[in-house]
Amino acid sequence: MPYPAKLTPDTILREAQTLLDQGGPDALAMRPLADALGVRPGSLYRHFASRDALLNQLAEHAADDLRDGVTAAAHTQAPRAALDAIAQAYLDFARTRPHTYDLLMTPRPDQPPGIKTTAGKHLWNALLTHVGALSGNPDDTGHAVAYWTFLHGAASLQRSGLYGASGPQGGLDLGLSAILDRMEHAAKA
Repeated sequence: MPYPAKLTPDTILREAQTLLDQGGPDALAMRPLADALGVRPGSLYRHFASRDALLNQLAEHAADDLRDGVTAAAHTQAPRAALDAIAQAYLDFARTRPHTYDLLMTPRPDQPPGIKTTAGKHLWNALLTHVGALSGNPDDTGHAVAYWTFLHGAASLQRSGLYGASGPQGGLDLGLSAILDRMEHAAKA
């Protein structure tokens, strides 16, 4: 196969995202990706040094997409309403893009633990900003960690099917209200 002139990193990432959405990270290998693009596998390495580099870039895009979604959900809302909307956007992202969410939240051997990428830090800072707006502490790491932990736990339980057919029975609203009440109490203290 000839090297196509229109093969770009963005083209590769779009097709890789499609393969990821269809079958998860395990389905995303360089040969099937090259086949889907109509190129030789070696052509991909001109743009991405390895499969891990491609996965890392997809994770960066996922963090950006999630940050954009939570930021849009919170836009122009009061702090508590913003955090309610962010929770819904976060859980919707995890539900509708499960493989992308898993890629974002699963440590990889070539990355430091946690979301330490530039996009991951921007996602964290967006959450921290909204939590700080409610708690009154712009650097409220404790409440931000509690909030994110709750959301990730809910997303994981939802994804695994452990809620069962009846769903969480209002438990998500109870838990979120408790966390947000605690943030408001901290602001008053």
